[in-house]
Amino acid sequence: MSKPVLIDFYADWCGPCKLQTPILKQLKEMMGDSVEIKKLDVDQNMEAATKYAIQVVPTLIIEKDGNVIHRLEGVTDAERLKGLLTPLIT
Repeated sequence: MSKPVLIDFYADWCGPCKLQTPILKQLKEMMGDSVEIKKLDVDQNMEAATKYAIQVVPTLIIEKDGNVIHRLEGVTDAERLKGLLTPLIT
């Protein structure tokens, strides 16, 4: 089993995305290497944004073993993310 992956779809021009970045750093400090966190700029990664049907930034996708488990739109706090990710850690 692989570890859960959180993908942050963001844009440099997006104000709320700038708020999400320090929250993800806090989450990484809380969870360490038990979770992989990736950031994808939607303007630079249109193929991935299309694949995941991203219409709002920030959008956070949580995957486990290649399957989308959770999809969150807008700024999401670290405690909520930790609560969603913890059960996925094996």
